[in-house]
Amino acid sequence: MARKPVELDFETTLAQLEAIVSQLENGDLPLEEALKEFENGVKLAKLGQERLQQAEQRIQILLQKSDDAPLADYQPDA
Repeated sequence: MARKPVELDFETTLAQLEAIVSQLENGDLPLEEALKEFENGVKLAKLGQERLQQAEQRIQILLQKSDDAPLADYQPDA
């Protein structure tokens, strides 16, 4: 029987990605282990991006349902 993949929330994904980046920046991992961690980091980065896109879509849907909150492009202060 195949195992169902565990769904990670955005914060957990980000924390795991940060840990991998720290390990890779440290440079103490053997090459094969570093490659495996890098591959895992790429997967986590994609997962995090998907989570952000899903959140953005949910926000857009909610704003479209409200007449008081028109949808506009995000304008950073800086």
